[in-house]
Amino acid sequence: MKGSKHFSVTVRAWRQAGPAEPGKMVSYKVKDVSPDMSFLEMLDILNDDLLKKGETPITFESDCREGICGSCGLVVNGDVHGPDEHSTVCQLHMRRFSDGDVITVEPWRVKAFPILKDLAVDRSALDRVIAAGGFVSVNTGAAADANATPVEKDKAEEAMDAAACIGCGACVTSCPNGAGMLFTGAKISQLALLPQGGPERAKRALSMVAAMDKEGFGNCTNEYECEAVCPKDIKVANIARMNREFLLANLFSKR
Repeated sequence: MKGSKHFSVTVRAWRQAGPAEPGKMVSYKVKDVSPDMSFLEMLDILNDDLLKKGETPITFESDCREGICGSCGLVVNGDVHGPDEHSTVCQLHMRRFSDGDVITVEPWRVKAFPILKDLAVDRSALDRVIAAGGFVSVNTGAAADANATPVEKDKAEEAMDAAACIGCGACVTSCPNGAGMLFTGAKISQLALLPQGGPERAKRALSMVAAMDKEGFGNCTNEYECEAVCPKDIKVANIARMNREFLLANLFSKR
């Protein structure tokens, strides 16, 4: 939206009272929208208007509103997290829209993320994948000095890049197969690349891949949609690393 004048938009939002209830798209007029507002602030204004009218506000998730927590996942006009590249919905601003625009807002539509209400989905499947092995549990005694364990610079940077994953689920939502492999691959990679993750390396790969499959995520067919929408630009190379870790773990566990 050029300039700084306030404007109006129409929001077509998915409304669904509960997991077992039918849902439908409902249109709402939102007036006096500032181009400096974030997308979530616009939804806050809409909800304030609905409350004043005695209507039920739209349920959606948010927390940090700084692109850190990953809870604000929505599909905006068909784009996962909205039209901005490598960003989250909370970082989307209304200056990207114009007066009179119709904005369609939908929840993640993935089998592994069942809808709870309106735009909020249950992403606890990601938590269960992490709980299966995305940690280091070996007792190493008191914390060692940071410089005491040598780590190659390239490996350290790759591990940090993988650890940047915020677990928003955008990769799953954008994938035509509903695959959770970029998320799982990133979580496996961040520990597989560091010496601290070595003792449980094989167990971790086997457990996390098994948990991923149990949750009903699909498989990767190299569509690259996951990398394209990831807010932290996590690379699909992590999927290849996960596959290598899994194959090697299977090979040596059967000896």
